[in-house]
Amino acid sequence: MARRLRRTLLAALVMAAVVVPVSAAARPEIPAPPPAVLAPLTASTLEKAYEANRADAAQAAGMAADHGDRTRAAADRAMAAPSRRFLSFDGRGPGRAVEVFGDLAHADRVAVLVPGSDTTLETYDRFRAGAIALHDRLGPHGAVLAWLGYETPGTVSTTVLTTDRAEQAAPLLRAFVRQLRGVVGRSAHLSLLCHSYGTVVCGRAAPGLDVSDIVLVGSPGSGVSSAAALHTSARVWAARGSADWITYIPHASLGLFGTTVGFGTDPVAPSFGARVFQAGHGGHSDYFAPGSVSLANLTRIVLGDTSEVPRA
Repeated sequence: MARRLRRTLLAALVMAAVVVPVSAAARPEIPAPPPAVLAPLTASTLEKAYEANRADAAQAAGMAADHGDRTRAAADRAMAAPSRRFLSFDGRGPGRAVEVFGDLAHADRVAVLVPGSDTTLETYDRFRAGAIALHDRLGPHGAVLAWLGYETPGTVSTTVLTTDRAEQAAPLLRAFVRQLRGVVGRSAHLSLLCHSYGTVVCGRAAPGLDVSDIVLVGSPGSGVSSAAALHTSARVWAARGSADWITYIPHASLGLFGTTVGFGTDPVAPSFGARVFQAGHGGHSDYFAPGSVSLANLTRIVLGDTSEVPRA
């Protein structure tokens, strides 16, 4: 009981430490076109979606440049390159995008990456690098989707301490998975790989989600007390690198001012009930680093080689 109270109080103190310092001037809204209106996604409509979203990114780049935001203009311009393939693109606000790596129409092993805090169009390249690293290991029958489909919280903000953004994101992720099934079919092996605050999003979206595996890495907690409480038939995995600072946050939750602060049980704790696997010595941003233990094991999970995944 004393340990539980200590963790709860620590969660409240973390919130108190953040509430005051983070009030800052709002960033001016960056103009961009509304997202393209697309036909329902199927294998046969993918190329038209890619073309329309590249055109939107190019238009957004011009509008951002005219607005004087050279950083956003450069990010949008890169996304408009002929080699890029987006299922969706929205250049408004912090921005949202879903990028495809691999031949999605013919893939039988598909991974959806869900990012954590501070992932925007400006910082998208670091998220994209992890998707590329995973795709490089999967082989010709694998595809990876970088799902920046929600407004992520800032690392230094009150939103990163609550489930609010995850509550908003969960129905979007569920809708995306349903849409994705319309492209890859019922037989494709679909894995959800969730990082940091993205594990809270996946926890909220998990009930009834049509995926084979849900993987929680670098998690502050998934918003529930156990893997069983996710109400999913998917295999639930969890891992943490030995140098990940997320180890030191309090794994507790507290109802405060009408919202929930903190995210509950540590997913790598035995009491949570996940399949805990080795993630090596990496830090919080290293789970998809080329050559890492964690990336090798994430690849095995996506490929269905689960017996080859070493447990922690």
